[in-house]
Amino acid sequence: MEDLFINEGPQTPLIHFSNKSGVMEIKGRSIPDQPDDFWIPVLNWFESYLLNPVNKTVVKIDLEYFNISSSKRILFLLYKLNELADAGKDVHVEWLYRQTDEDMYEVGQDYAYMVKVPFVFKEYADNDIAIAI
Repeated sequence: MEDLFINEGPQTPLIHFSNKSGVMEIKGRSIPDQPDDFWIPVLNWFESYLLNPVNKTVVKIDLEYFNISSSKRILFLLYKLNELADAGKDVHVEWLYRQTDEDMYEVGQDYAYMVKVPFVFKEYADNDIAIAI
């Protein structure tokens, strides 16, 4: 199984999912005109990963903005993490957000409440780079 890498676009986030390291990164903006065209391949890749995951999976999310259709798909991905936790795998979400973006912090808190996996919240200054690929 190959890693999944999708370059960031003006309306779509960078996606870098590694089946070898178990690190899944989502960064940028997610406001695609055709959300299924963007998100279905991402979710399908993750479904395949679930068949043979590594022992530790970390999902790093650093989004500056996303629309409701993206929110639904991100939540679906987060719900899938419950399957890993139920199987005894080490799994957590790192929710990265800018100091000045209280709304994004609160969205992360809402997601953390809805899923069983632990969330780690990481705040960074507006001029810092949160995820280095």
